[in-house]
Amino acid sequence: MRMYDIIVKKRDGAELTKEEIEFFVEGYTKGDIPDYQASALTMAIYFQGMTPEETAILTQAMVDSGETIDLSAIHGKKVDKHSTGGVGDKVTFIVGPLVASVGVPVAKMSGRGLGHTGGTLDKLESIKGLEIEMTKEKFIENVNKHKLAVAGQTGNLAPADKKLYALRDVTGTVDSLPLIAGSIMSKKLASGADSIVLDVKTGSGAFMKTLEDSENLAREMVNIGNNLGRNTVAVISDMNQPLGYEVGNANEIREAAEILQGKNVEDLRQLSLEISSHMAVLAEVFTSYDEAYAALEANIENGKAFNALRTLVEAQGGDVSMIDDLDKLPKAKYDIEVKADKDGFVSEIDAESIGIAAMYLGAGRATKEDEINHGVGITLNKKIGDEVKAGEALVILHSDDETPQSSIDKVKEAYTVSSEKVEKPTLIHNIIK
Repeated sequence: MRMYDIIVKKRDGAELTKEEIEFFVEGYTKGDIPDYQASALTMAIYFQGMTPEETAILTQAMVDSGETIDLSAIHGKKVDKHSTGGVGDKVTFIVGPLVASVGVPVAKMSGRGLGHTGGTLDKLESIKGLEIEMTKEKFIENVNKHKLAVAGQTGNLAPADKKLYALRDVTGTVDSLPLIAGSIMSKKLASGADSIVLDVKTGSGAFMKTLEDSENLAREMVNIGNNLGRNTVAVISDMNQPLGYEVGNANEIREAAEILQGKNVEDLRQLSLEISSHMAVLAEVFTSYDEAYAALEANIENGKAFNALRTLVEAQGGDVSMIDDLDKLPKAKYDIEVKADKDGFVSEIDAESIGIAAMYLGAGRATKEDEINHGVGITLNKKIGDEVKAGEALVILHSDDETPQSSIDKVKEAYTVSSEKVEKPTLIHNIIK
């Protein structure tokens, strides 16, 4: 078998066989196939696409290129949740305790963030003492005992994906649906879950800006999961403005805890219950979505969901008093209001610009070496559809710098205030199974 023939075959729009795809993935991972041939193939895939079968085979080959995590020692059906990323997305901190409270085992492996805010692990480290590095044995023990553990990814998961992504990043082939979907799903499948719920964002703060592109990506990923024996559901959710009112690290943990205590931040609560309900049904704890939704909602009201968060923090060595008294979480030195300069209604918030403003404050990383400042961040006072008066605060910047001009400018750039009232954006656009 020759790589040249595989490139030409895909260039001409033909379907690759299982053997051809596996030959490419194995050879490229080992270094037997040079970058120039791999980039030629990814460019051919970019233009010609892949069938669902090809995409599933490619994903499985990337899974098989490294270690896989065996979670068979965990009792019950393991359901993972993955978000394609957004601004103010602290859903994991709500969903994990929520579904654990109804008996669904949540074995969550997460990463650190490179972007506008920290990743899941960075945000959790806002809680003093909380350990996110643990042995596989301890991880499994915690899930079996408490139904919930969140840890850093261990092992060499999907090294073929890591190598291919680095190549795509410099050859103009990132924006290929089969390659994006395969990249995301290879890491999820290697992580050992039985089923997967995907939160696919759409809008200004999302990777996919249009609803059509988001739905197409979701279908690709659902097809991969289902083709490879994992029941997969995708929720298409809006990211035309930040989710909830907090963007940062410690302040996002606080908002998540408040939701579990019963606070109704409408979009955040609704999305968390939506994702949790699908997870609970896939875990076969409930037979219907409505039954799951009602039980989960009840566990917010009766305190069981919040207790599951406390248990997670305690089991991983964190200071539980910071969850019991949220004022103990890290805080910035200054609270700075960014005010509206005219009366009207908020008609648009560029979510990505809000995220960048948070990164300028120190909430995220521009490079891998940057340190996260857990106390800084942004609180939104106004969201799309809200009325605002001139001089009223649109947001509050939580900053260790008394005059964070670049963040102020970025927030002003993000907000559009119009004379006409606009409707709040639809939160859940579609469910794809």
